[in-house]
Parts: sequence; C-alpha cells; structure tokens
Amino acid sequence: MTLNVTASIVFVALFVLVTWIGFVAAHWRKADLNVLHEWGLGGRRFGTVVTWFLLGGDLYTAYTFIAVPALVYGKGAMGFFAVPYTILIYPILFLVFPKLWAIAHAKGHVTAADFVGDRFGSRYLGLAVAVTGIVATMPYIALQLVGMEVVIGALGFPTQGFAGHLPLIIAFIILAAFTYTSGLRAPALIAVVKDALIFITIIAAIIIIPAKLGGYGAIFASVPPEKLLLTPPSGDSLGAYSAYATLALGSALALFLYPHSMTGILSSSSGAVVKRNAAMLSAYSFVLGLIALLGYMALASGVDKNPDHAGGFAQYGPNYAVPALFLDQFSSWFVGVAFAAIAIGALVPAAIMSIACANLFTRNLYKTFMRPDCSDADEARVAKIVSLVVKVGAVVFILALPQAYAIQLQLLGGIWIIQLLPAVLLGLYTKSFNAPSLLAGWAAGTAIGTYMAATQGFATSVYPLAIFGVTLPGYAALYSVVVNLLVVFALSPVFGALSRASATEIA
Repeated sequence: MTLNVTASIVFVALFVLVTWIGFVAAHWRKADLNVLHEWGLGGRRFGTVVTWFLLGGDLYTAYTFIAVPALVYGKGAMGFFAVPYTILIYPILFLVFPKLWAIAHAKGHVTAADFVGDRFGSRYLGLAVAVTGIVATMPYIALQLVGMEVVIGALGFPTQGFAGHLPLIIAFIILAAFTYTSGLRAPALIAVVKDALIFITIIAAIIIIPAKLGGYGAIFASVPPEKLLLTPPSGDSLGAYSAYATLALGSALALFLYPHSMTGILSSSSGAVVKRNAAMLSAYSFVLGLIALLGYMALASGVDKNPDHAGGFAQYGPNYAVPALFLDQFSSWFVGVAFAAIAIGALVPAAIMSIACANLFTRNLYKTFMRPDCSDADEARVAKIVSLVVKVGAVVFILALPQAYAIQLQLLGGIWIIQLLPAVLLGLYTKSFNAPSLLAGWAAGTAIGTYMAATQGFATSVYPLAIFGVTLPGYAALYSVVVNLLVVFALSPVFGALSRASATEIA
C-alpha cells in the first residue's frame, strides 16, 4: 500500500488537536492532581453531559468500531448481538449503579474493590476483585492498539519491523504523557472530540455509501442469505439462537463490572447523573447498529476482491473490512477524518483503562498491603507511575505477541470479570453472603470459565453445553457465573454457621 498523503495530513492534524486538549485538560476545573480522587476520578464532579461523553468514549472503543462490523462481515447476523447487549446494559445501570455511587461517595471509595472489601470486611476479597480487574483489562487495552494499528496500516504507513510500530509507540507515549499530567480530565475532554468525529463519520457512511451501492435494498440483496439470519436450531442443538441470547445477556452483565466502566460511573457528580445517563446512553446503541451495518456494506462493495486491499486483508483479516470500505467510498480527506475517529477512539478508553488499573493497584494492593500509612500525595504519585507501566505493558504485549493472543485473552477477560457479579452487584442489596463463600464462588467460576474457553482452544467464548441430551451453545461467561452463584448460595450458610460457632466458643 502506498502512503495516502492527504488522509495522513488530516489524521495527524486531528491527532495533534487531541494531544493539545489532553494537556490543557490539567487546567480544566483546576484542582490538586496530587490527590487520587482528583487525578483518577476527576474530583467526582462530572455532570450529565461530560459523563455521557466519557462513558460513551469509554464503552464504544476503537475495537468496537473495527470488530463489530468485522464480525458481521465474517459471521453475518451473529455480529448484531452487540445491539441488544447494549440495550440490556442501561436498565442495569439505572437500577443498580446510583446506589453504588452513593455508597462510594459517602465512604470515599475509588474502586469497586474498595466497596467490596469494606462491605464484606475482607481485604483479600478486595484483592481478588482488584487483581481480576487489572488482569481482565490489560488485554482490553492491548486491543485498542489493534484498532489503531489497522488504520495506521490502512493509511499506507509501513507495518513491519520497528519502523512499522513507531507510529503506534509515538501515539502511546503521547497518551502516557497527557494521562500522567491530567488524569481522568484528559480522556473526558478528548471524548467530546472523539464522539463528534464518530457521529460525523457514521452519518456520512450511512448516507453516502448506500447511495453509491444502489441503496440498502441492493446492499442486503448482495449479502449471502446465510449471513442475513441466524442459523435455525437443528436436531438436538439450539445452535446460533442460544449463542446469540447468552452473548447478549452475559456481555450486558459483565460490561459495567470492568474497572474502566466503574471509573466512569464513580467520576459522576451524583447518582442522578448516573440515572440520566442510563436513559441517554441508549443513543449509542442506535449508532452501534449503524456501525454493524458497515459489515454488510463491505460485503456488498466487494472490498475483499480489490487487489489494492489484498495485503490489508492478509495482515488484519476481517478487521480490515471497515478501513477498506472507507478507502473505497470516501475522498482522501474524509478518510483522514474517519481514521482519526477510530484512532482517537482507541486513546480515550485506553487512557481510562490505564487510570482504572492504576487506581486498583494503588488502593487495593499498594495501600492495603504494602503502605497502609502512605500519604495522599504518595498514593497519587504511585497511581501515576502505575498508569505508565500499564501502558508500556500493553504496548509490549501487542508488539511481542501475535494479535490472536490479545483477542483470545480478551475473551477470557469477559469470563473473568463477570465473576465479580455476586460480590459487586448482589452485595449492594444483601449482606447474607460472606467473604469466604464469595471467594470460593469467584475461584470456581473463574476456573470453570477458563476451562470452557480452553476446551475451545481459546478461539471462541461460546461453549457447547450439553443438558439432558440438548446442546446449548452459549457464552462461557454466563455459564460460569451461574456456577459461581450456586457455590456462593450453597456455601454462605455453611461459612455463616462456622463463623457464629467460632464466635460463640470465643465468648
């Protein structure tokens, strides 16, 4: 591929703009950024509009922009599970998370692990929540680089050797610098630009591309029939139906347990802001449906048959479908705008994720186990350093390992993070559980979920569960968290009785 000069100039110009915004953010709502809740949660002062952009920028990432239409391009209708999944998220956000925000605000909690450790009186349960969050998030950060690498390669920059990785390294050095300086304020401001670019790109795509391809009727007519609908059940298997439903439900239950989602929620100024955003964020679900349609547009345009894109598809597979579509259908200057939207869509969540991991490490490992007497300034300083380490780790991860490993680990990330459901969400409404039973359920769910993924060679998160002669292919995360819950419900009375007996003996 030859360098697209016009697109590259526009891309770099927009990247410079968001870099400037990232550093300026340190002076926005100026406060002492040497205090962790100011640096890592924006002082808990973000209102409805800023929270809407922050959560939107947090949840709808570069990998979403690339991977969802890629899944539709490769697998057809199954890729649309992301639309009902995001619709299911927001009632959960509305009902549950204002209560979590209120408790966290009243008690000064910065992370979900803070809440869990305090709620159940166990720093080791808090440690399990923190470690799970960090481990599940690391490959998620790495996958943002995958999205950025795809568009950098599509611009025509070299993609092999050190020179090929240099643009990516430079981008993440810039990200590390403004995150260290400005904390959560930087991605909050940049998210406004990112979302504006994405909305402009999508509106243009759904108008211009269908017009060039003969309309939506012609697009759907050119898609192979087997990719338009889910494969019906056959024999003793529910096939794609159960896989689709469990992927949607399991993903919805897991998403707001991720540390970066929790960070966005806890940075809000009130529980009412969280509720308003639960209502307003559904606009992104509509946009996601439009993004998914890009996969069908790529099929209709035949970009995979264009010899100019053979190298891109050979290197990136279906992930190259959207960049190839934009290169074919848009003018060079607008390609620069669209690719900048995707790249900036990597920076925003990567920044929030690294901050969330830094918060977890600092509060629930460093302060809890290493330096309980550390000052506020020490706490913030350690968090800033850890945020740098996390970014470096993600870059090394993606450069040293094939992309398939990052994708496989991200599948595990969803399986692991959902194991926090009993402690974080159910723990808001009942104290009938106890730390030992929650730890046992967490361990059982994590082990079973990892085993299910391993039996599939870590190539998919869908596990063919056989029950009474019927096969139910489904999301391993949902199946494993059911095991987790069964263990918690079974062992809570046992450990509760042992605790009471021990207390009686001591008395």
